[in-house]
Amino acid sequence: MKHVIHADNSEFFRKIMKSFLSEKGLECESFEKGEDAVNAVASGRATFVITGLELPDMSGEELLKRLMTLPQKTPVIVVTSSDEIAKTKRIEALGVRSIIMKSDDWKTELGKIIG
Repeated sequence: MKHVIHADNSEFFRKIMKSFLSEKGLECESFEKGEDAVNAVASGRATFVITGLELPDMSGEELLKRLMTLPQKTPVIVVTSSDEIAKTKRIEALGVRSIIMKSDDWKTELGKIIG
């Protein structure tokens, strides 16, 4: 079974994401803090990571940088409400697999990626 690590500052969105992934047959661990997500990914059990860009303990960009330096190269998908073009370009440059806007049909877009 695919195992997803999801990090987002919104408890409400973490619940929605967990429910959505469960419906897709995926196991999901949700985290509010980036540090907890990094530790979970570092344990090697993640098939991929889904993250927002707002976390209480670090910026989304900091989380992405830390994830990209881990020995295992777990694909990262960003699901965000930020439409700041400069930020999007910086995030793309970090090597994320995809950036999905919450304002779009994020479930359909994410479903295409996760299968």
